[in-house]
Amino acid sequence: MKTSRWWQQCSVISFLLAVWLPAWIMAQTTPPTQGTTSPKPQNDRLQFRLVGYPRKHNEGRIEVFYKGEWGTICDDDFSLSNANVLCRQLGFISATGWTHSAKYGKGLGKIWLDNVQCNGGEKSIELCKSRGWGNSDCTHDEDAGVVCKDERLPGFVDSNIIDMDENKVEKVRLRPVVPTKKMPVTEGVVEIKYRNGWVQICDVGWTSKNTRVICGMLGFPDEKKVNKNFYKLNTERQKNQYHLHSVACVGTEVHLAACPLEFNKGNATGSCKGGMPVVVSCVPGPQYVHNNGLKKKLKTTSTVRLKGGAKLGEGRVEVLRNNEWGTVCDDRWTLLSASVVCRELGFGSAKEALTGARMGQGMGPIHMNEVLCLGTEKSMWNCGFKNITSEDCQHVEDAAVRCNTPYMALENSETWYWDSSNVTEMVMSGVKCTGNEMSLSHCQHHRTVSCQKTAAKFSAGVICSETASDLVLNAPLVQQSVYIEDRPLHMLYCAAEENCLSKSAASANWPYGHRRLLRFSSQIHNIGRADFRPKAGRHSWVWHACHGHYHSMDIFTHYDLLSSNGTKVAEGHKASFCLEDTECHEGISKRYECANFGEQGITVGCWDLYRHDIDCQWIDITDIKPGNYILQIVINPNFEVAESDFTNNAMKCNCKYDGHRIWLHNCHMGDAFSEEAERRFEKYPGQFNNQIS
Repeated sequence: MKTSRWWQQCSVISFLLAVWLPAWIMAQTTPPTQGTTSPKPQNDRLQFRLVGYPRKHNEGRIEVFYKGEWGTICDDDFSLSNANVLCRQLGFISATGWTHSAKYGKGLGKIWLDNVQCNGGEKSIELCKSRGWGNSDCTHDEDAGVVCKDERLPGFVDSNIIDMDENKVEKVRLRPVVPTKKMPVTEGVVEIKYRNGWVQICDVGWTSKNTRVICGMLGFPDEKKVNKNFYKLNTERQKNQYHLHSVACVGTEVHLAACPLEFNKGNATGSCKGGMPVVVSCVPGPQYVHNNGLKKKLKTTSTVRLKGGAKLGEGRVEVLRNNEWGTVCDDRWTLLSASVVCRELGFGSAKEALTGARMGQGMGPIHMNEVLCLGTEKSMWNCGFKNITSEDCQHVEDAAVRCNTPYMALENSETWYWDSSNVTEMVMSGVKCTGNEMSLSHCQHHRTVSCQKTAAKFSAGVICSETASDLVLNAPLVQQSVYIEDRPLHMLYCAAEENCLSKSAASANWPYGHRRLLRFSSQIHNIGRADFRPKAGRHSWVWHACHGHYHSMDIFTHYDLLSSNGTKVAEGHKASFCLEDTECHEGISKRYECANFGEQGITVGCWDLYRHDIDCQWIDITDIKPGNYILQIVINPNFEVAESDFTNNAMKCNCKYDGHRIWLHNCHMGDAFSEEAERRFEKYPGQFNNQIS
C-alpha cells in the first residue's frame, strides 16, 4: 500500500517536472524580443504631477516619480491613448489632447519612459508597452505633455498626484498709470494674477533680461528703458501688494513662469523694502504701430514669413534664400528657434513650436534643417542650421509657430454676427480688405455709406473657422506640358457652348476652319488644413448635357495671356466640372470623386489634375500675334471658397510665341519669389530665340 502511494506521488512529481522544467529552461535561454516591452509593475506606487509653463491646472508636462527621482516621458510614439491613461491616473476622466517637443518647457533629470504605446484601457502607464524604465535615446527637447478634460473622476482621492505649483504664474498684464484708450498698452506696472485680484512684483534686483521676457510674453519683440522717477511718485500714493520679490530670468524664456522665482513666504503678499513695483516699457512690432512706413519696411526687408495660419502671428515658417521662398524642416525645432522667428516678425516670444506640418504643407524648396537658436539672435539666419537634401526632409515635416501677440481689446470694439431681421442702419459699405488688417476700420471702404437704408437682406455676415483650405498650382507642370494645337471647329461645339473660345469664334465659318489653342495641364494641390468644397450644394449644381457632367462652380480658374504692360490680350476660363481627388500623398485616402453624382472637393494632401487634352483646358490664341507675353493662371479667382492664403492662388510664366511654336519659362506662384525677383520678372523684355537661359 505504501509502495503504491509512493509510486503515485512520484508519478505526479514527474508529470509536473515534465511540464514545468522545459518551460523554465526556455524562459532562461530564449533571448528577449527586440523593441517595446511592458515595464515590470513596481511595488512602490508611482507618483505623477503636471508642471511647466504656461498652463492651466489640467494640463502640463507629465512627470513621474520612480525610484526616488522625478523624470519625464519622451514624446516618441506618444498618442492620445497614452494621454488617456495618464489623465485617469491624475484623476481626470479622459484626455482631450497631448503635446510634444517640450511645449510646457524642458524637464530636468531622468527621462523615465520612451516609445510608450498604450491601447487606452490600461489602469496604469506602467502596464503599457515601452522601452523600459530609464531606457531612452531622447533629450528633454522631446518631453511629452498632456491636456486632460477638466472633469474629475467621481470620488477620486489618490495621494499619488503631486501638485508642486502652489504659486502659479499664469496671467501677466501691464497696467498703465495714466488711463488710455490707445491699444496695445506698451508701458506700465507689471502685475500678475493672484487669487481674485492682481498683485505686483518688487523691483529690487530687477534686470533688463526680466523685462525682455515680460515684453516677449505680452507680444512685443523688444524692450526699452523706462523713466522710473515718473512712476515712483505715482506708485507711492497707491497701496501695493507684492507677491514676487525675486526674479532671475536669463532673457530667452518664453514665459515668466520659466524663470527662477521667489515668492513671499506663506503664499502671502508683503512689502518691497528699498524698491517699488516693477515697471517696464516694451517696443511694439510694426504691425501694431499706426505708421504705414514702418509696416512697408517690414514687408519689403524681412527674409522670413508665416503662411497658412488662421490668426495673426501664427503659420508655417518660410524663409527667403536666393530670392526664392522655402520652408524649414522640423527636426530639432524648439521654442527658442520659434521665438527668434516671432521676434524677427515683430511679435513676442513663441507660444508653440509646431512640427509635422501643423499649419499645412508648403511647396517648392526646403531651405533649412535642424535649426538651433540660442534665443538671442536677431534673425533665424544667425542661428546654426544644416542645408537640406531631398533625403533629409519632406514637406510633411514643415515647421510652424504660434507667437505671442499683444492684447488689442478688439472684442470691445470691430464686429457682431446676428439675425439681420432687426437691422436698422448700415454703418459701412464698399469694404475691401487685403486680409492683413487689424480691424475692418483699417480696410478700404466708402467714405459715405452708400446703402444706408437698404433692405436687411444686404447685411454682411461671416462664419469664422480655425482652419481653411489653401489651393496651390503646380507651376513646373504647366511649364513642362505646354503646346499648341490647331483644333477643327467641328470638334469645338461643346467648348463654344461653355464660352471657352474667344469672341471671334462666333463669326467663324462653322464647322469649317480651326482655332489655335494654347494647351497645358493644371495640377491643383490643397496644402491647407481643411478640405476645399464648392460653395454651392449639389442641389444647385448645373448639369451640362454636352459634356455630360455637373458644374459645382461656374468659374474655378482664369487663364489669361497678358502683354508686357499687363494688358489682357487673350483669356480662358475653367468651370469646376470635376472637383475631385485625382491623387493623394502617401497615407491619405481619396474622399471626393465626380462619378455617379458624387461629392466634389479636394481633400487636404490631395490634388485635382486637369489634363491638357480635356475641353476648355486652354487659351484660344487664334487672334494673337507673335511676341513676348505673360501667361497667368488664377485659382478660385472670385474668392467664392474660403482659403487661408490667397496670395499663392496666381501663377505666372514668361511666354515666347513665334507664330508657330510657344515656350514658357520662369513659371512660379505669385508669392514664390522675393519682391526684387518679381520686379525683374515683370520687366523682362522677352526672348529673341528659343534658347532659355
